[in-house]
Amino acid sequence: MSKDITPTLSGWDYDPARVSARWIKGADGRTKIQLRLDLGLFQMEPDGRPDGTRPRGYPSLLDYYLTLERTSGRSSFPRLDEEACAELQQEAVQFYYRYLSLYALRHYEGVIRDTRHNMMIVDLVERHAEDEDIAWEFLQFYPYIRMMHARASADQFVADGRDEYEMAILAIEQGLNDIRAFWKKHDDAEYDADITTDEEEVLGELLTDLRQRKPKSQSERLEEDLQRAIAMENYEKAASLRDALRRMQKKDKKPARHDAP
Repeated sequence: MSKDITPTLSGWDYDPARVSARWIKGADGRTKIQLRLDLGLFQMEPDGRPDGTRPRGYPSLLDYYLTLERTSGRSSFPRLDEEACAELQQEAVQFYYRYLSLYALRHYEGVIRDTRHNMMIVDLVERHAEDEDIAWEFLQFYPYIRMMHARASADQFVADGRDEYEMAILAIEQGLNDIRAFWKKHDDAEYDADITTDEEEVLGELLTDLRQRKPKSQSERLEEDLQRAIAMENYEKAASLRDALRRMQKKDKKPARHDAP
């Protein structure tokens, strides 16, 4: 049997402008994820560690260290040296490639799961790294991971007709707040709230888009009509709209009636 992967790649050209991934059925009959690269592809398991291994008998290296932290206590947890962090970084890279693939495949639940995994790795290393330089090798990627987590969360709220725009907007706003708090904490000397990072720009554009797509409530539509009437100096119509808006607001504030049991 030939080991040449050319037939596998036939008809699936590499496109540097986008992430190209697909689901396939493996030789073991189980579903796998393939990510197209310029020199071939990555093949990953959809659950657990992307490479399908169980380091030290645990579902992931992160699980191993979190269990060790719980049993030994944070105060006696061993410091993570360069070798330990290199292992964790390798795992984080695997999860990175998988959540990129899952996002391209619109599997938002998987993206949320895998970005959460990598944020937990960042937190672990920040708590226990041997020195600050090693910790920063992980911390510097937090804004990107948090951005992808927020995007997937928002997309999940509006995917497949769910149209939960308020929750999607909240997910983006929380992501933006976390990223800004991160930079304020870790780059305090140079932090400038007026300078927008790439991650903030992506989330800011998505937030604007969600707010524009969010269906307007009846009161919001009345408010817009009122402002238009005033701008056109149609004061009779403006008065009518203002009265209608006040009635609606009064009705919304009215406490609900509770019948006696």
